[in-house]
Amino acid sequence: MPLTEADQTAARFGHTSVLLDGAVDTLVHDPNGVYLDGTFGRGGHSRSILQRLEADGRLLAMDRDPQAMTAAEAIADSRFHAAQQPFAQLGDFAREQGVYGRLAGVLLDIGVSSPQLDDPERGFSFMRDGPLDMRMDPTQGQSAAEFLARAGEAEIARVFKTYGEERFAKRLARAVVTRRKEAPFTRTVDLAEVLKEAHPAWEKGRHPATRAFQGLRIYLNGELEQLDAALDAALEALAPGGHLVVISFHSLEDRRVKRFIRHHVRGDTHVPRGLPLRDDQLNRRLETLGKAQKAGDGEVADNPRARSAVMRAARKLGA
Repeated sequence: MPLTEADQTAARFGHTSVLLDGAVDTLVHDPNGVYLDGTFGRGGHSRSILQRLEADGRLLAMDRDPQAMTAAEAIADSRFHAAQQPFAQLGDFAREQGVYGRLAGVLLDIGVSSPQLDDPERGFSFMRDGPLDMRMDPTQGQSAAEFLARAGEAEIARVFKTYGEERFAKRLARAVVTRRKEAPFTRTVDLAEVLKEAHPAWEKGRHPATRAFQGLRIYLNGELEQLDAALDAALEALAPGGHLVVISFHSLEDRRVKRFIRHHVRGDTHVPRGLPLRDDQLNRRLETLGKAQKAGDGEVADNPRARSAVMRAARKLGA
């Protein structure tokens, strides 16, 4: 049987799950529990989770990328069910499946996947020429080309600085606005070249357009807002004793995850000084599961994109 277009795309743009064993080892503590993979991607984590589950175990998965859902259809396992939804809606998904407040674990692998980066038609990469899109769900929201065509210089600079942590955001935004007067930006390499020429301080080993592209992608997909909503939803959807495992790839994400876990480990800290409270009255909802983990040298050598990955995990408290 000839390969479908989706199969051919998957074959060309493979994906290696980062921190695979560490994440799944930490996540799966009850082989008969119900788990949720909030970022299916190409299914590396999901397949490994299913291998750890017994007959009564169950795995739900979600992803807003239509190509991810095409990949999910290849998993023929009665214990598995996937839906095309952003992970911010994991609470609603858990309710629909009748497992809200009963999940044994939630896994979130944040950010863009290798197939999204490697497929030039998705418009995420400054290294491969393609349409300037950058949407994880190409049917929703505005593309990068549409944003750059209408946004003012100050707004573009804000996106580069806030979401890309680009020091020279104003200078790069000015270059974008100046060039678009001649012709609109429609291709990734075209934008990358303009950013490259305008950037005054290249970093060794990093393309000058890296941070600006990151900023555009995070902004257009609402990634930080999605993450905040997903963390809150996961805490409520977990059963007492359930595990939350989050893998992030840059500091904006990791700071949010670290702050969220720390807040719920400490509990209610805004109480009058000297007020006598028992430990159980502080409303502590999480406890950490070990220290933050990073990919080892061997994994980074095999998959350079793992070098910035950080995994944090916590257990939900309660009877």
